[in-house]
Amino acid sequence: MSSQRNWAWVDPTQVPKMVVPAPGPKSHEQHERASRYMKGYSSQVKLFPVSFEKGFGVTLTDVDGNTYLDFSSGIYVTSLGHCHPKVSEAVAHYARTLMNCHDFTTPIKMQLLEKLAGIGMGEGQAKLTGIQFYDSGTAAVEAGLRVMRAASGQMEFIGFHRDFHGKTMGAVSLARVDPSQGLRAPGFYLAPRPNCYRCAFGQTHGSCGLRCLKYLETILVEETAGRVAGVVLEPIQGWGGSVIPPDDFMPGLRAFCDKHKLLLFADEVLTGMARTGKMFCMEHWDTVPDVMTLGKGLGNGFPITAVVVSERFKEAVEKISASTSFGGNPMACAAGLASIEVIEDENLVERSAHLGETMIKRMQRMYDEHPTIGEVRGKGCLLGIELVKDRGTKEPFDEAGRRTYQKAFGKGLAWIPAGHNLRLSPPLVISDELAMKGLDIIDESLFEVERELGYA
Repeated sequence: MSSQRNWAWVDPTQVPKMVVPAPGPKSHEQHERASRYMKGYSSQVKLFPVSFEKGFGVTLTDVDGNTYLDFSSGIYVTSLGHCHPKVSEAVAHYARTLMNCHDFTTPIKMQLLEKLAGIGMGEGQAKLTGIQFYDSGTAAVEAGLRVMRAASGQMEFIGFHRDFHGKTMGAVSLARVDPSQGLRAPGFYLAPRPNCYRCAFGQTHGSCGLRCLKYLETILVEETAGRVAGVVLEPIQGWGGSVIPPDDFMPGLRAFCDKHKLLLFADEVLTGMARTGKMFCMEHWDTVPDVMTLGKGLGNGFPITAVVVSERFKEAVEKISASTSFGGNPMACAAGLASIEVIEDENLVERSAHLGETMIKRMQRMYDEHPTIGEVRGKGCLLGIELVKDRGTKEPFDEAGRRTYQKAFGKGLAWIPAGHNLRLSPPLVISDELAMKGLDIIDESLFEVERELGYA
């Protein structure tokens, strides 16, 4: 697999290729001009203000001619590589044929609906078959919350610390609230995230009795008004640092929801579509949610997302005024259908799982060599490296994270920062050689940072 030459193949000796120190003069000039008007850039851009001009497969090229190895996938979006010909051709066809007709049926929408329902998790009344399309992850999450209220007749929600679900009111209320933005909406409650490296209860997995799961009972009794519609979570945290729950948590959460007649909502905008080595991340634990959101990798860069509801509750979608102006337009549906077909035709679920196993082994060797690495973790092509000042205290090392991100980017690795958590999400079509090369760049950059900070 490592030497397989597909459409995205590039000579690994030519990537990355830096012709001027980055960010280069043209990037600086363009970013300065754009910044006069655009506000609210991500931390990625603020830490490394490069201006990209084109992408091909697993590479990005900036306006100064530097070519980078992509370890971000457009922040988990271009899972099939930049400008996959099948997806590009599908979108182009409908850009010439039919761009939008609101929520009327089109042949391409019908095909995508049938494809998504066919691959959906579950069986019988639990099978995920009720679908509505949107153009952003947060819009799909908001629709999912409204579906839960309509299906249950209840109004409250329980989410988890450091999960991320979007940037509109309901989605923000499921996450940490910026004090400058005021209070979260009423009826939203947060529980400690199952994180065995940083257990909020000071426990060790295996002897903890899943204290994090049992604490949900306390929230139900002590915090809510007894009108909880359901529980919402990312199966694996993205922004929070690629945090993976213990294997017994998700089945236990399903049992908790069933016991209390609550709906389970898995936000797979980030984790879905083969990113973690399964088509849907919840498959790792054989746990079927009642509501699921999809996005990012669903359109490989074209904005299409979806809320998917179990057969049992899908008629609730009719109650929430679910239609949107842009959701499910023909171009979006073409991108979605083509992306799923590429995942299937190119065996990218298996490829993602293989890459994850290979990269984790290399990351574990990095753990042995770097005193600032507290933990490495991941499934498939959703990976993380957590940096700490001391392995005993586990104090987060934000400065090391920032410097490592910038150094590696300067060496030609386009990737994702998150404070002391380094996030890795290469395209699923990356070769083994380039995957290892990307890790080598991180390894080298971290050694340099450790020397600068007195850890070597």
